Amino acid sequence: MKLILLFIPLLFFIGCTVGPNYQTPDINSPAKWNITPKSSITQRKINTEWWRTFDDPQLDSYIQRAIGTNLDVRLAMERLQQARAIRSGAVWDFAPVVNIFARITRQQIGHRSQLFPIQRTRYNFYDTGFDASWEIDIFGGSRRALQAANAGVAAAQEDVRDVLLSVISEIARNYVEFRGNQQRLKALQDNILVQSDTLELTKSLFNAGINSQLDVEQAAAQLAFSKAQLPTTATAARQNAYQLAVLLGLHPAQLLDELENNKTIPPTPPEIPVGLPSELLRRRPDIRRAERQLAQATANIGVAVAEIFPKFSLTGTAGYESLKKDTWFKNDSGYWSIGPQVSWRLLDFGHVFADIKIANSLQRQALVAYQQTILLAFQDVENSLIAYTNERIRYDSLAQAVAANRSSVSLAKDLYSKGIGDFLSVLVAEQNLFIAEDEFAASRVVLTDNLVALYKALGGGWEIDLPVQPQ
Repeated sequence: MKLILLFIPLLFFIGCTVGPNYQTPDINSPAKWNITPKSSITQRKINTEWWRTFDDPQLDSYIQRAIGTNLDVRLAMERLQQARAIRSGAVWDFAPVVNIFARITRQQIGHRSQLFPIQRTRYNFYDTGFDASWEIDIFGGSRRALQAANAGVAAAQEDVRDVLLSVISEIARNYVEFRGNQQRLKALQDNILVQSDTLELTKSLFNAGINSQLDVEQAAAQLAFSKAQLPTTATAARQNAYQLAVLLGLHPAQLLDELENNKTIPPTPPEIPVGLPSELLRRRPDIRRAERQLAQATANIGVAVAEIFPKFSLTGTAGYESLKKDTWFKNDSGYWSIGPQVSWRLLDFGHVFADIKIANSLQRQALVAYQQTILLAFQDVENSLIAYTNERIRYDSLAQAVAANRSSVSLAKDLYSKGIGDFLSVLVAEQNLFIAEDEFAASRVVLTDNLVALYKALGGGWEIDLPVQPQ
């Protein structure tokens, strides 16, 4: 017995940790992004609070409010608390388990169940004490479990950051689209005023016998078509406002009064810093989360492998017991026992090896998921870069088209009012202006949306302080 008691601590100090040791996989990343020459995009370090570059205090306020009130963020924070609780349980696996008990029982022994019958068959039994057990982590199964729990906490932390980044991006996107729909409504209303004036002009010329009824009907038809666009655009703006409210944890209609002011679409900054591709691996929360999940899956292999080996424990029991209350805690009522214990799943190796195969498969799945997450992240950035760059070119061209069409409308109406030009030229010019202004407003929204998507793809924005959750 003494030899066993001396041998167990020795195993504790020289014992190895089963399973593979985790190493972060080497990932090759491109040296630079595929940036179009002469664009406003640079490879300088990105702005972590990128939404402030839009210079819109109302947008800044909504994002700041959403950090503490968005329900998706709060849900992710609760998942983080759950992961921390699991880690706490893994830490306590290293400590001995002690159970304290005390009981008083009234017992009766059947007279015919006794080999040598005694007179006393009813009596009280008093018993109190404790029992303890301590499993010694010789082969490192508990250490691997703690490693897995630590990786799980880190993965949950990255999940919070990923959710926060998505919420910030959605708030910026819906805010930009709301302001864009406001601008489209204003452009529609301005065009309706212009087309109303044109209709009055055709009526006056018709009454004077200068033009035909066809000109009047065409002007009325164009005006009616423009008015028909108002409800659709108003609906889109209202839906953006509702989505913003829900993102802030509010009822859908609670932001309508705040958003009534007709502000312009947030302008894009003159320079867009995007950093280097190698920085993306350290910055995007979904990549960081996938890497921690891979580490967790690797540690779980060790947990499964540890089940092959026997488990060594020290167990002990001590207490007092007596048939009489007044002698319950006397010295001669005490009892104790202590000794080592070995348990081994010797005839259950089929399940053990199956669990090891499962753990290895899950680790390989986590590795593939990690690699796929990285590839998709690079694709997101490259897609966003080309989308923003090309939309910028389109936006500049539409700005020129709007200016030219405004001059065309003015010239066509002037010639028509003097009887030199025909009404078809006025109609075509106004229609072209309506299309160009609507496309211009939509392009400005798409341009800013593409910039938001680029910032999200780059993984910036989660570095802000999160609200403190109760521990």
